[in-house]
Amino acid sequence: MRYGVAAFPSKKLQDLANSYRKRYDTKYAKVPPHITLKEPFDLDESEVQTVIEKIREIAKSSAPFDVSVLKFSSFYPVTNTLYMKLQENNEMRRLQEKLNEGELDFGQEHPFVPHITIGQEMDYDELSDVYGRLKMEKIEHHETIDRFSLLYQLEDGTWTAYETFLLGGTQ
Repeated sequence: MRYGVAAFPSKKLQDLANSYRKRYDTKYAKVPPHITLKEPFDLDESEVQTVIEKIREIAKSSAPFDVSVLKFSSFYPVTNTLYMKLQENNEMRRLQEKLNEGELDFGQEHPFVPHITIGQEMDYDELSDVYGRLKMEKIEHHETIDRFSLLYQLEDGTWTAYETFLLGGTQ
């Protein structure tokens, strides 16, 4: 089965992201706006509990992290993707590193760029037009993330939370 790890921002930030996603993101209905902490990976059913225990340990020893949305950006020319760029911080970076090292190192296709996708699989002209407009918009949002989730992918491509982990071990 396919799994991934992501943090979900507040409803306010999700609503803002969704105001763009419903028009520009082909995966709008498959997963809510999120910050990917661990790219999708495959696990056998027999490996899931071991991975969950490791993730639990990481969550307990990791602090909540601040999220600051700074601007809109694009991954062009690598992919035709638009996103809300997040300011990286030590807590977020360290959590992402812990979730991708040792027993949890299943390989990473892309370097970690903290972001929330708002458009993907766009044709170049639309990407260029929308990004040109978004670059002129001011965006400023700050919040603290205190949890993240292990997700699994259903047969139709939809992602669902398998388990949610509180950072710092707070309940």
